[in-house]
Amino acid sequence: MSSVEEVHIPANSPRKVDAAMSIAASLGLAVENAVVLRDSTKLALRLVPCDVLARVAHAGGLNPLELGLAQRLADAGSPVVAPEPRVELRVYSRGGFLVSFWSYYESGTLWSHYESGPSPGGPTALYAQALERLHAGMRTLTDAPPHFMEWVPGARELLGRRDKTPMLTASDRELIGNTLASLTRSIRDRGAHEQVLHGEPHPDNVLDTENGLLFIDWDTPCRGPVEYDLAYVPAEVAALYPDANQELVHECRGFVLARVALIRCEPDDQLPNREQELESNLRALRQGPPWPTLDALNRIAPPTDPFRSADARGGLTHG
Repeated sequence: MSSVEEVHIPANSPRKVDAAMSIAASLGLAVENAVVLRDSTKLALRLVPCDVLARVAHAGGLNPLELGLAQRLADAGSPVVAPEPRVELRVYSRGGFLVSFWSYYESGTLWSHYESGPSPGGPTALYAQALERLHAGMRTLTDAPPHFMEWVPGARELLGRRDKTPMLTASDRELIGNTLASLTRSIRDRGAHEQVLHGEPHPDNVLDTENGLLFIDWDTPCRGPVEYDLAYVPAEVAALYPDANQELVHECRGFVLARVALIRCEPDDQLPNREQELESNLRALRQGPPWPTLDALNRIAPPTDPFRSADARGGLTHG
């Protein structure tokens, strides 16, 4: 497309782009070009002129259940981005990569509204309402994803593997381990009602579209109290969520900080600013409660991800 700025594609992307374009073409979609919207652990592409969003990952990098879950929620009227209706509802494979296809919206995420702090007249109330609607829709699902705490045993094992987490010092390992152990106990002791959750509904996983706010990225659906999802959203959004236990939200924020810190250490994590984000999370854990939200941490240490909100800047092209 002539209106798209021609810029360099990162070295690890061309094969992923080629896989997505060739699969899309074989499915009868008109594909002449691809715009890289984000390139981290997964690659997000806008395929043109068919205007389809493709998510590309290495084998094992896409949740095989996410398409069906998102489709059921979309059919029920929940605020989600639906899978692309012109292709079969499945994850495709080619050249060692997995590809899924989604409806494309020419809009950015809510990150832009919160990267410098909440602004008057921003989407905060709409965000809380959309998340409440999403949770209402998810309560009707019969899916049984893992409980969010089922991640903890694997986390303990990873903390004991210095070869897998060389970015952590001995004191970092102890800090993350103790935080997880303490908060796991306190969260469980509350005995809150649990349901299916998004798993990571932070501002970068919410599109601000002409059809309203829509949630994306179903890599980590889980079971737990709604307060776990609220731990990922800005504090002012969580405060507007009806009947939420704010003390439980606060404990879940500490759990999320420890979880994200460890994720940033995993060998396959490809977030461009992973070291900076890891240090921000560790600093917050060292300081202890009250735990900050993830967006507040990012304001303290602004992200350097060159692909964040790339769709708002024209993106990166391939074609």
